[in-house]
Amino acid sequence: MPNENSTPQSDSRRDFLRKSAAISGAAAVGSLSLARSVHAGGDDTLKVALIGCGGRGSGAAKNATMGDPNLKVTVLCDIFPDVLAQARQRLSRVLGDRMEVTDETCFSGFDGYKQVMESDVDVVLLCTPPHFRPAHLRAAIEAGKHVFCEKPVAVDAPGCRHVFETVEMAREKNLSIVSGLCWRYHPKVQETVAKVKEGAIGDVVAVHETYLTGTLWYRQPQPDWTPMEDQVRNWLYYTWLSGDHTAEQHIHSLDKALWLNDDAAPLACEAVGGRLVRTDPKWGNVYDHFGMTFEFPNNVKTFAFCRQMAGCYNDVNDYVLGSNGTASILGGTVTPKSGPEWKYSGPNADMYDLEHKALYEGIRSGNVINNGVYMTRSTMMAIMGRMAAYTGQKVTWDMAINSTEDMTPKAYEWGPAPEVSVSLPGKTKFV
Repeated sequence: MPNENSTPQSDSRRDFLRKSAAISGAAAVGSLSLARSVHAGGDDTLKVALIGCGGRGSGAAKNATMGDPNLKVTVLCDIFPDVLAQARQRLSRVLGDRMEVTDETCFSGFDGYKQVMESDVDVVLLCTPPHFRPAHLRAAIEAGKHVFCEKPVAVDAPGCRHVFETVEMAREKNLSIVSGLCWRYHPKVQETVAKVKEGAIGDVVAVHETYLTGTLWYRQPQPDWTPMEDQVRNWLYYTWLSGDHTAEQHIHSLDKALWLNDDAAPLACEAVGGRLVRTDPKWGNVYDHFGMTFEFPNNVKTFAFCRQMAGCYNDVNDYVLGSNGTASILGGTVTPKSGPEWKYSGPNADMYDLEHKALYEGIRSGNVINNGVYMTRSTMMAIMGRMAAYTGQKVTWDMAINSTEDMTPKAYEWGPAPEVSVSLPGKTKFV
């Protein structure tokens, strides 16, 4: 396995990310600066900024207030001013006095996040379309902010390599990064995975992952939208923005497979996929189904299937096949070949609240959390599967992590959009 933190420094995307993340005066040192600011003035309120005010972002802001009783949302940022305004109204109703956002602490545009980093917030919630995550994460860590980081953390290998570096920077600065891979914080899933890892079904032989769901939202383009605005508002359907639904949605399943394999990176992947239903150009260039096989160390395989189609059979689960039985991770059951079945019977607290609770408890205690390695490996695993499906080739981890395919657009402006085309297995080349 390559060292993910020692990759070449020369790609253009990284040059852009470094420049965009150069925040003046951002030299604070994580929890040390927080401890001083919180306790020196006798005020232990945590201040939180939200970057990305869509549905998931607004949900994360609410989860933040559920995760700590003395926390306020003080800064909002979104690329689109109208999305920001709607979220401000909505969150003001929901959060009440837990929200202290003013006109002066609302920022928009592609560069709005830079102004967030110059504010006095302690924690930043990163909930924009995934393409922007590497730059935003680097800026937050350089500015000395703790981070809640939604999944996935990048859309291409250069982005993942950049995030691996940022994760190490956060570790050196004693800053928390908690991932939005929320199932790792669900009590039932935690205990079921623990049972499997303890050997309740013997050695893990294979994992069968399913994320078979219906269709998602689409925003009808308006006459005043430029092509770039159309793509960013409909980011799910453009690989450069979402990473395709292997990364944007199915990553939850792939992350559990990684977890069950002790967070070891897969060795190789072969895959199929395509567009059977989402054929209209309005659906950008993403696929609507994938089937992937990942090879892990110790001859363990993961068979992963995802689909976004209406009117089909749906199933979202993680089935584990062991040498001495089976387990259903989301079902919370472990069934050995001999002996009684175990079924989870403990509490089912909200995992979205629990991940935030862990973040803030860690900050306040000084026991910061860094989920960075597994969140980036899971992202790279999803990208690896997409690469295999798009090209029709068997892709190794070394090939994937060292890929030079860079999806950064020529400019971040409300004008022309990046040209996109649908990948054709056997014709699309691995880069």
